[in-house]
Amino acid sequence: MNDSKRTDQLHWQANRQQRGRANSRGYMPGLDGLRALAVLAVIAYHLNLDWAPGGLLGVSLFFVLSGYLITNILLQQWEHSGTIDLKDFWLRRARRLLPALFVMLAGVMIWVMLCAPERLAALKWEALAAVFYTSNWYLIFHQVSYFESFGPPSPLGHLWSLAVEEQFYLFWPLLLGWGLRCLRQRKWLVGGTIAVALASAAAMALIYIPGHDPSRVYYGTDTRVFALLVGAVLAMVWPSRKMSADLSGKKKLALDAAGSLGLLVVLLMISKTNQYQTSLYPGGLLLFSLAAACVVAVLAHPASYLGRCFSWGPLRWLGECSYGIYLWHYPVIVLTNPVVNTGGPDLSHTLWQIAVSVILATLSRYLIEEPIRYGRRQRVRRRMSALPWWQRPLPHRAKVTFSIVLVFSLLFVTPNEGTEISAKALAGSRVTTEAAPTQGTDKEAGAVTVEPAVTDKKNDVSGEEITVIGDSLLINVGPVLQERLPGIVIDAQIGRQMVQAPEVISRLQQEGKLRKIVIIELGTNGSFTEKQLTETLDSLQGTSEIVLVNTRVPKPWEAVVNETLRKVTESYPKARLIDWYSASSGHDDYFYSDGVHLTKTGVAAYGEILIEALISHQNDKDKSCYNNKKLKE
Repeated sequence: MNDSKRTDQLHWQANRQQRGRANSRGYMPGLDGLRALAVLAVIAYHLNLDWAPGGLLGVSLFFVLSGYLITNILLQQWEHSGTIDLKDFWLRRARRLLPALFVMLAGVMIWVMLCAPERLAALKWEALAAVFYTSNWYLIFHQVSYFESFGPPSPLGHLWSLAVEEQFYLFWPLLLGWGLRCLRQRKWLVGGTIAVALASAAAMALIYIPGHDPSRVYYGTDTRVFALLVGAVLAMVWPSRKMSADLSGKKKLALDAAGSLGLLVVLLMISKTNQYQTSLYPGGLLLFSLAAACVVAVLAHPASYLGRCFSWGPLRWLGECSYGIYLWHYPVIVLTNPVVNTGGPDLSHTLWQIAVSVILATLSRYLIEEPIRYGRRQRVRRRMSALPWWQRPLPHRAKVTFSIVLVFSLLFVTPNEGTEISAKALAGSRVTTEAAPTQGTDKEAGAVTVEPAVTDKKNDVSGEEITVIGDSLLINVGPVLQERLPGIVIDAQIGRQMVQAPEVISRLQQEGKLRKIVIIELGTNGSFTEKQLTETLDSLQGTSEIVLVNTRVPKPWEAVVNETLRKVTESYPKARLIDWYSASSGHDDYFYSDGVHLTKTGVAAYGEILIEALISHQNDKDKSCYNNKKLKE
């Protein structure tokens, strides 16, 4: 028995040494450290941490890394054998990616089935798309916005990026093999790849419309593949097999200086940009990919001091677990976040979410990914042969088969009916019930115009001087304003965004419904630029006062919208801002489960805040006029 254990130990050590020799030729530990940076940026973004608004760029960092490593492997294989073994490549990718994905999908489906069965009907189709790595196109064709959807977010929404990578793994070896066979000179292959990458970046720039939902260009394989191709080009011109650690002092200094500059750009863009900046899609993501490629090139070089820094043990270990962390962190965050949270971030809760994600990723790595990826077959077979059949562990093929069967069972055996109410349906129902007293309906689909109503209540502000332009929140609050401010005109539409405001203003002017005080409540449904807001305010030349209302919405654009409103209000003489975000802080009872639309209590509070702000401002104006009159006397 001792001899058997000793033999197994020696065999295991030999396998480790063999893998270590292989890794010494191709393994670049600094790149694992870069993976850690990428996954930490993505986690920070999904946790809505203020210091990393551009954490979504971590995905682009993964894309560049994948493009470089995959192309590097394929080129090495071509040079050694004169061909690309597609079957071997795809099987290795499947062994690396599929088992952990299936386990995560099964875990999420079981959790949802037990704790939130009303979500299964919608989630099962997303899971099916994830199994076939088509999540990104599923989201595009079903018009599911990564940034601007209401209701509880899907715990599988992050898998779009894995779909883009897997589609690249499927088609790129075929195209690369064709190019290597047909193009004798490598420069033509490099040039062709650069041309395709630029075409992809150009498609992103052309399809993107500032102020509109960027999900189409964000999800699309056609508009995101340039980051992977930037990595591929780097592998063609900077192959790891031709690098030498023997560099002079000046060359080492230049190498690390280039890497540090690229890293600085990467970190600055992660900390300073956000997904709504208009510069991000017409070139910003391409710039980030080029900076990331510079960092990858330096970290891959054995002579780089920066590479040794990124090879620090804990950072490298985190990078080795990055695939599992990426798989698990988003479901953990989505499924454990409170439904409504107006109290701000909870540090202990955030740390707990990160810890659970890392623990699940660690278990995935050591129990699922590495045993299936590396096999350890001979040792397992010898041990299994000496045990009774009932004590033998399941072979890896059985584990994978069981995971697949479990996922598909959960997809097709679980009930199809659900009780989840979408935010659109919720808002639509309110249009029918709460906006029923309206006297006129706008020609726009879903738009409701509330005309004057008879009431005995009096205020210092006359409703006949006020026009309100808003989205579904104002549909709810309309009856309150109508009662307190008789004569007010309220024009509200479900899903309305700031980019539509100038058209609405023009129509109201033609209809004679634009008063001297205009209140604008827009920003619930998405972000807008300072230019778009300024153009909206400029179209209100005939008004004497403009009141803007900021937003509270549990989505990434909340801070962007509120900051844009603050900046423009400070620079625009006729405009002032009502701070609904601060007024609603700590009042979870104001909101329905989507964290956006208002309960009866929230409607009353919102209406009262608007009315009090108008009355207070009118009193200040009256007092100022009185003081000026006394001074003249």
